[in-house]
Amino acid sequence: MSPAPQISGRQHTLDGIRAVAALGVLVFHVASAAGSISNPAGARWLFNGGQVGVPIFFILSGLLLYRPWAAAVLGGGPTPRVGEYLWKRFFRIMPALWVVVVVFMLTAGRDHIDDPLTWGTLLTLTQTYVPDPWWNSGLGPAHLGQLWSLVVEVAWYVTLPFTAAVLAWWARRAGSDDVGVRAKRLLAGIGAYAGISLVYTVFMFVPQWHSQMGLWLPRFFVWFAVGMALAVVTVWARLDERRPVAAMCRAVSDSWAACWVAAAMLYVVSATPATGPIGLQYSDSAWTSALHMIVHGLCAAALVAPVALAPPDHPVFGAVLGNRMMRFLGRISYGLFLWQSLIIVSWYAAMDRGFRGNVATDLPLMAAATIAVATLSYYLVERPSQWVARRGGRGRGRARPVPAPARPS
Repeated sequence: MSPAPQISGRQHTLDGIRAVAALGVLVFHVASAAGSISNPAGARWLFNGGQVGVPIFFILSGLLLYRPWAAAVLGGGPTPRVGEYLWKRFFRIMPALWVVVVVFMLTAGRDHIDDPLTWGTLLTLTQTYVPDPWWNSGLGPAHLGQLWSLVVEVAWYVTLPFTAAVLAWWARRAGSDDVGVRAKRLLAGIGAYAGISLVYTVFMFVPQWHSQMGLWLPRFFVWFAVGMALAVVTVWARLDERRPVAAMCRAVSDSWAACWVAAAMLYVVSATPATGPIGLQYSDSAWTSALHMIVHGLCAAALVAPVALAPPDHPVFGAVLGNRMMRFLGRISYGLFLWQSLIIVSWYAAMDRGFRGNVATDLPLMAAATIAVATLSYYLVERPSQWVARRGGRGRGRARPVPAPARPS
């Protein structure tokens, strides 16, 4: 019998993966501001692959947030309380975001401090839907450009209960209480959900290229679907360890070196023009746009899957990703993500070194500053907000019990 993956409680190794994603995005933004990515000399173009941090974040969200719904369908427990879920998501995301927006508007964005549209869209994470904004990029103001992905995340958070309900209905239509049958139905439904991304990508170019559509949620269903599929597999393995799925999970986790080598190779491909020009918003054609989603998604999946499918207390992952430093960086990763562009762009503007920087000397300074600010954000804003969410979220919504499936004899 192979030990099944962990499906509840805090997983420190996944915190380490979250830290890797946050630091990868940080390196990408420093290299972009320094002008290294657009410099054809040497191998600086490899920094462009730092965008893979985004699908890593999305896969982790799909894995951790969808897993309770998958467990309810496969294990027969109550479905998550939608009101409590949304309440906790709100306090996890919005308070720290609002602090960043206020700081931006009082400093770099003070020329627009009297503009209610700027305040309203940034505070509600709707800036990528504005048809004719004052900022140059559809991503948002340069100092907050990375927040486009948070807009996508929040849109997915809001639609997840509906998506989970549809998938649960589809799984139960099998007419069987067998865990494996329902799990396979869920995986098939998640596969169809992922396929919407490719169809949507084609329509981004029909009849002409619509750049804003490249920043909206349907394009990224495929990345969230990878995490959702991992959630189903982990729950399936935990509920029925007599099936080969538990052994398959162990085989993948034991092959972590091969998976990570594959991730490194895919990272190199993702940094090349084969997946389109620099930036998620821009693309040459539907083909490069689709290849961008596939290659980046596979790279992130190859990195995350062995960790997600590993049994508890895996020695390698515990040492590499679950150590104290990585756990700490994982805890403050949201602050790392929120503050990095504001710090990086402001520093390069103040030093008058935009696109004339040096990653080797600038990155340690930017990383240290961002980690320091993110630490303050975590202890002064994020932790108190989470405490409020836990205190006020109790009893919100109602859990709907579902019949427990009978396990095969």
